[in-house]
Amino acid sequence: MPIIELTSLNHPGADLFSTLTEAQLRNRLEPDKGIFIAESPKVIRVALNAGYKPLALLCERKHLTGDAADILARCTDIPVYTGERELLAQLTGYVLTRGVLCAMHRPALLSLEEVCRNARRLAIIDGVVDSTNIGAIFRSATALGMDALLLTPNSCDPLNRRSIRVSMGSVFLMPWTWIKVPLTALHAWGFRLAAMALTHRSIPLDTPTLKAEPRLAIIMGTEGDGLPQQTIAEADYVVRIPMFHDVDSLNVAAASAVAFWELRKGN
Repeated sequence: MPIIELTSLNHPGADLFSTLTEAQLRNRLEPDKGIFIAESPKVIRVALNAGYKPLALLCERKHLTGDAADILARCTDIPVYTGERELLAQLTGYVLTRGVLCAMHRPALLSLEEVCRNARRLAIIDGVVDSTNIGAIFRSATALGMDALLLTPNSCDPLNRRSIRVSMGSVFLMPWTWIKVPLTALHAWGFRLAAMALTHRSIPLDTPTLKAEPRLAIIMGTEGDGLPQQTIAEADYVVRIPMFHDVDSLNVAAASAVAFWELRKGN
């Protein structure tokens, strides 16, 4: 395991952590060459335990024998770039959370059939673009009984660095993929669609019929405008969270946690 001391911002190989944008890391044209960045020792451990393959580490010098020592012991065949906290912050453009970053290979994307085949509860993220919300939704879905997640192509990438960090590594534990067909295609796997929206036909989240559905897909919409009208019209159920004091909505991440808990499998 070569440990490479960084003395400038232009060291060959360290551009993984500095000059490449999220879009460049993702590499849509050649997905098999895609990379993502995991941040903090805890999150990196979750990724390694889930089988993700490391490519390089960036680590504050003090963590080489501290918080990241066990990670280095597991990643013996990749370069480890190190330096002082201030230099690494200049390199990346932000202060490292817990002082460690890991560049990792993106895995092959699961097919829609692989994600849906054995699932009973799906979360569908439709057009949510805030990386913090994506991470929070993944964390709630993992903790509160969802089997898998689907995202429409206009949603934020779950392997965005901030999404990963906010999810505390839950993105590595939950099967997910992009859904590029109409959501009604999920009927072929026996799913009923529950759109979270406020309309004249919305039913309360705690309606027993919802909980009794053997296969249910819960659709969460954008932070501003909510779900598209066509999605609402095509849903089998339109669902609202009962609220008090004339509050009519919650942040999409908070709403998803409430919905996932109430409609979890086996409830």
